[in-house]
Amino acid sequence: MKKIGRRDFIKKGSVTALAGSSAILLSCSPENKTEGPAVHTRKKYKWRIVTTWAPHFPVLGEGVDQFADWIKEMSEGRLSIQVYGANELVPAFESFEAVRSGVAQMSHGASYYWAGKVPAGQFFSTVPFGMNTQQMNAWLTGGGGLKLWEELYAPFDLIPFPAGNTGMQMGGWFNKMINSISDIQGLKMRIPGLGSKVINKAGGTGLATPGAEIYTNLERGVIDATEWIGPYHDYLKGFHKIARYYYYPGWHEPGTVLELTVNKSAFEGLPNDLQAIIRTAAARLNGQVLAEFNAKNGEYLTKLINEHNVNLQKFPDDVLSAFKNFSEEVIDDLVSSDAKAAKIYESYRNFRKQITGWEEVTTHVYDAAVKA
Repeated sequence: MKKIGRRDFIKKGSVTALAGSSAILLSCSPENKTEGPAVHTRKKYKWRIVTTWAPHFPVLGEGVDQFADWIKEMSEGRLSIQVYGANELVPAFESFEAVRSGVAQMSHGASYYWAGKVPAGQFFSTVPFGMNTQQMNAWLTGGGGLKLWEELYAPFDLIPFPAGNTGMQMGGWFNKMINSISDIQGLKMRIPGLGSKVINKAGGTGLATPGAEIYTNLERGVIDATEWIGPYHDYLKGFHKIARYYYYPGWHEPGTVLELTVNKSAFEGLPNDLQAIIRTAAARLNGQVLAEFNAKNGEYLTKLINEHNVNLQKFPDDVLSAFKNFSEEVIDDLVSSDAKAAKIYESYRNFRKQITGWEEVTTHVYDAAVKA
């Protein structure tokens, strides 16, 4: 056997180490993805998100702007999202189709806006006289609601995420007193979702129009009444300048879920960490939007009453009762004609019974005690 000197041994070891280092670098390179440890590439993705809201609209549009900023920050610039308000890339109510077709990878809006395409999807926004915000969040997150929502959107190659909630809304602005259900006869009201069908059953005409068109339509008499969201946004819209009566409660929207819709193929094409970042940002937006609405609405209700002498009115009990009866008819019509709606509503109804039983010995008793 040939004797190896110290100098030869060191030289041979250096060559071997260098070869090993080269092999590791090669295995980690983008050109050699089948071997070696998994690493994050620095590939950058540029996406678009379209919304049903006016560009940078307070809370809603601004929330989407922040959502894009959070994702860019958390991904260290690997995923950047260009935000488009309503009509900047597509019309407000074409957001669903824009994401489905790949014009944009995301949209932000509310599922009742595409009731014509997915009737059963309305249960994931709001139901007249249905669950409130806390109950809706519990159903979606802990009661199986989100899984049903994902199943409903899967044939459209879309993934839904809860991404905001308006909380309890107001009943709307009217240019005449609503003393009985007969006062709804012939009334033209801007109101989306299942609430629109309730107005129809009551003898009026419910119309779903984008937020940007409401003020002009009400001012010109195209509509006689409108609901929008709550005191903060109603104040910003200036409805108190053109409507006489401000009604409560928002029987038609007791806790409206806002949705982030993502193109499924695009989402699954992202690395796992970017997928997790989107989920995290959506959850953050879900909480922030609700908090901002709650913080602002109390302040601006006081402002409307004290500074602008708004005539605040509660719907008469018999009117609310009639609305509730019509709401039950609307839901029966939907679930009897749509098997997917029937399946979803069964889950919705059962969960509501369960959580209401819990709240009867907690929240309801506490509220009564506070008022006493």
